[in-house]
Amino acid sequence: MNTGQTTLSLKTMIEDLAKIGQTDDGGVTRLLYTSEWFQAQQTIKDWFDEQGLTPFFDDIGNVYGRVEGTNKEEPAVLTGSHIDTVVNGGKYDGAYGVLASLVAVSELVKEHGQPKRTIDVIAFCEEEGSRFPLNFWGSGKLTGIHEGKDYHSVRDIHGKSFIDAMHEKGFGLGHFQDPLRNDVACFVELHIEQGAILEDAGETLGIVKSIVGQRRFIFTVTGESNHAGTTPMNKRKDAMSVASQLVHKLIQTGHEMDDHFVATVGQMTVTPNTPNVIPGKVDFTLDIRHHRSTTLDTYHEHINTFVKELAGSDVGISVQQYSDVVPVDMEESLQAIAHDYAKQQQLSYRYMYSGAGHDAQILGAAVPTCLLFVPSVKGISHSPYEFTNHSDLQVGVSALKHVIYQLAYK
Repeated sequence: MNTGQTTLSLKTMIEDLAKIGQTDDGGVTRLLYTSEWFQAQQTIKDWFDEQGLTPFFDDIGNVYGRVEGTNKEEPAVLTGSHIDTVVNGGKYDGAYGVLASLVAVSELVKEHGQPKRTIDVIAFCEEEGSRFPLNFWGSGKLTGIHEGKDYHSVRDIHGKSFIDAMHEKGFGLGHFQDPLRNDVACFVELHIEQGAILEDAGETLGIVKSIVGQRRFIFTVTGESNHAGTTPMNKRKDAMSVASQLVHKLIQTGHEMDDHFVATVGQMTVTPNTPNVIPGKVDFTLDIRHHRSTTLDTYHEHINTFVKELAGSDVGISVQQYSDVVPVDMEESLQAIAHDYAKQQQLSYRYMYSGAGHDAQILGAAVPTCLLFVPSVKGISHSPYEFTNHSDLQVGVSALKHVIYQLAYK
């Protein structure tokens, strides 16, 4: 442990970390097991050491900064987020939660000394799924959801093997401790909202009640390609015509659900995709999200109804569901700690739902978990224009600090 501690400001660390993987237009690209990713994780590890936290990697590349508690038999308080990004993403998504946790914990130690419970600040190695077709690799390995799965066939868009990429950075070889843990008492994550609810309401703190469930589907509408000029309208098996009706029904029904429900058709492929040919095939995706499984089930029933209504002798419709992430409620007792702090400090706050996935979603299924939000300017995220005012960042650090104090010191 480094005893000659210097104080690193949150703002400086955010800006310095953003230089690692910085893109030409001011964004950040740090993908799992790339050189930029490794440099960022190593930088975090060095900062942990500089601030008096004991740093170490686990065997997949999660990096920790630990403050030992006086009661070593008690399970640890875990806090942090991730430092990987989407392609050309922003400097706050994930990274803020890691650095805010570092600041909060280092300040707590300076003010109150050694905690009763061990505190682990973590920079998860991956959350976004931006390079390889998997998500939550860091938190998933910690909680065990990836156990027993074979990832040797997983590759990135360039054909690079996931296993090879991990090994090239020195991980997955048994050189560090096993990422799987059963000694975590609770998890607290601080994150930018990535939406505009808090900013629009003029509020500074979001206390998340639940992280939405998410289901994803691929629809395939199959008709018959034919000449656009010589095929009468009543003789056509037009896949696009049926697909457009289906998309309209799906989106319109999304509007008719409650205010927290969202439905998105985000990707479409038309075959043969030629101006003078009737489309013979259309593939499109559907992403639906809500904080209650029953609502997702109700919408899913509507999907089945629409498919039956529109499929017939002219076209065929098939639906493949390829993702089903269940909603996860945050721990009410931890929400109450944040709520009491907001009231004491006369902060403007709200209880809310998270429409985006977070590491807290994975930890929340295993241990009591708290997720806090601070505002995002204009709700912009996953973009070089992602921004949160420094005053709001500091409010988040103070709230996080209070929650960790109650969990680790009281």
